[in-house]
Amino acid sequence: MPSIHSQLLIPVSGASLGLALLTLAGCDGQQSALAPAGTGAQSIATLFWWMAGGALAIWLVVMGIALYATHAHPEAHSIRGARWLIIGGGVIFPVVMLTGLLIYGLMLMPQLSSSENVALRIDVSGEQWWWRVRYRTATGEAVELANEVRLPVGERVAFSLTSPDVIHSFWIPSLGGKVDMIPGRTNQLVLEPTETGTFRGACAEYCGTSHALMSFAVVVMTREAFDRWLAEQAEPAQRPTDELQQAGQQAFLANGCGACHQVRGTEADGTVGPDLTHVGSRLSLAAGTLPADVDAFERWIGHSSAIKPDVKMPAFGMLPEAQLNAMAHYLSGLQ
Repeated sequence: MPSIHSQLLIPVSGASLGLALLTLAGCDGQQSALAPAGTGAQSIATLFWWMAGGALAIWLVVMGIALYATHAHPEAHSIRGARWLIIGGGVIFPVVMLTGLLIYGLMLMPQLSSSENVALRIDVSGEQWWWRVRYRTATGEAVELANEVRLPVGERVAFSLTSPDVIHSFWIPSLGGKVDMIPGRTNQLVLEPTETGTFRGACAEYCGTSHALMSFAVVVMTREAFDRWLAEQAEPAQRPTDELQQAGQQAFLANGCGACHQVRGTEADGTVGPDLTHVGSRLSLAAGTLPADVDAFERWIGHSSAIKPDVKMPAFGMLPEAQLNAMAHYLSGLQ
């Protein structure tokens, strides 16, 4: 008959295995530092595994010494030998291992921040609670959008990072490390994506009430597709094509939305809020909070503070539903 210990061991081992599998399942996806899709993220992931291996080696050595000390008979070794075992395994080995890992980690830093051979420069400002993104074009003109970053695959991109309000932190785990965005200071981050696809970026520094609702989409595409996309983003907004969108544009301008938002090619020239020139073509709305569809636009315009606490955009729920719907169709049509 199995002992109580063996009976308990089976469910405990099963639970541990299940927990380990669940943990490993979280190491993949659009926002995983252990599923690298960029040279920086690959270096960081390699460093992580070396550090995990070093920590395991230190743990095994120290626990081995502890088990040996608790089970060995006192006459099995001399006091001098025991001291060398403790000093060698408990002091010298961990110090050598940790020093080696520190040197290896420090050696990675220059290559993660070097701006040599940069093909593209992007200015990103972290604001409460969204991202202002400006692309520097070859002609010197800036193309501004919000809450979305698109990059050419296989090319080094330099990000200039700052903030006008509080400390934020710019992080795309699948592509590289994170860098703080500090008011009054401009920091730099260099990334080189190695795979096409859509990834998720986020603010990694608590910045206020809606910190958790401050993410952004990162689309890595071929150079040809990226050039076409950037050229389209530089164009002014298209004129509304149907009566509903035309009514929405009129409501947008009449209710003062253009005082905060810019829609290039119209009278709306605000700079306080996100540029909405091509907002309908983005993958999400309100910094990853909602999908970019008509229903979400209507909800956001009418109930912004309920969806995103303490957001600076006022809610326009007092407007007639027909007007809200027309504005939502107008914004969704800004492709």
